[in-house]
Amino acid sequence: MPLSDVRIIAIEQYGAGPFGSVHLADLGAEVIKIEDPSTGGDIGRYVVPEQHGEDSLFFETFNRNKRSLGLDISTPEGRAVFEDLVRVSDVVHSNLRGDVPAKLRIRYDDLKHLNPAIVCSSLSGFGMTGPRSAEPGYDYVLQGMAGWMDITGEPDGPPTKSGLSLVDYAGGLVAAGSILAALHAARRDGVGADCDISLFDTAISMLTYPAAWQLNGDFEPRRTHHSAHPSLVPFQAFPTGDGWLVVACPKEKFFRRLAEAVGHPEWPGDPRYRDFAARRENAEALVAELEAVFATGTSEHWLGLLRAAGVPCGPVNSVAQALSDPHTVARGMVVETEHPYFGTVRQVASPMRVGSAERRHRRGPRRGEDAGYVLGELLGYDASRVAELTGGTSEGEDR
Repeated sequence: MPLSDVRIIAIEQYGAGPFGSVHLADLGAEVIKIEDPSTGGDIGRYVVPEQHGEDSLFFETFNRNKRSLGLDISTPEGRAVFEDLVRVSDVVHSNLRGDVPAKLRIRYDDLKHLNPAIVCSSLSGFGMTGPRSAEPGYDYVLQGMAGWMDITGEPDGPPTKSGLSLVDYAGGLVAAGSILAALHAARRDGVGADCDISLFDTAISMLTYPAAWQLNGDFEPRRTHHSAHPSLVPFQAFPTGDGWLVVACPKEKFFRRLAEAVGHPEWPGDPRYRDFAARRENAEALVAELEAVFATGTSEHWLGLLRAAGVPCGPVNSVAQALSDPHTVARGMVVETEHPYFGTVRQVASPMRVGSAERRHRRGPRRGEDAGYVLGELLGYDASRVAELTGGTSEGEDR
């Protein structure tokens, strides 16, 4: 696997941090989760529904292919083990409040004397600097603060959050990308670095072109009818006789094809609809005509015609429909792991692909399951010290 020579110490919990590192674990990195025994470990273990004891399907989703070590790094004994791990690892990855890495002494300047090439990744709500660095930050809060909710939903409806924790997930991917860049530099130069990643920065950066329009002109981003694109028409969801579909015309040729497919070949010649600017100016009239057309047939009928014409389009699926889509299956996007309580667990795969090697997955670790491997095999502690550190329960299960 491409990252089989990478070892990551992960002081992580819940979604954003584990989502970033699970992709690296899927690519072969050895990810060792540090879980504080005094708090029950990663709080994701206790998220309902589908939760049992110290495990849950929520936890499984973010922690497959990882290892777990119970360790309180705030104690002298735990700190000593942690520092030994830093000496033989490549990355320390955390998702804690922005002021906590300094308190725990897990920044690059705190660890470089142990390993000059160590990469220290901190993914927090607001970063390690700035006036909000000591504030907790969660996806829902960030979607509001970064302006996302103000431009999501119907124009006459309330501000709306995405149905997914997109700031968390995007933040995790930004952290993963930053880790790989810093790791490349560390192996080239022998010098590690801090990766100071924040959910706030991530969410602000994803405002992209609406931000540029607002910052450089009089454009005011706002909610649009049926999730329409802010400038391209038609590019939105349309109700049909039995459901919804999405139609996208980001090129002039697609609008010409659309007009032909729905029985209105005259539209491209109409001055109101002749180009992007005209269609934006007359969006209300064009959308009303398209809604009247699509209401006369089923989604399957219209999707068949539009696809045959080469118009970008797709159904608005339920989650169940999306997971059972033939393309989902063909791309291997549902993987299986075996769990002692949940049985065969089916979950979505990482979209990161490198090479053609078959990807194999193992379940998320039980809390502290890998103490025997990490302390005994990796760090070379003798049996008495392993027993002292683990209370005599050092052997994890084979996985």
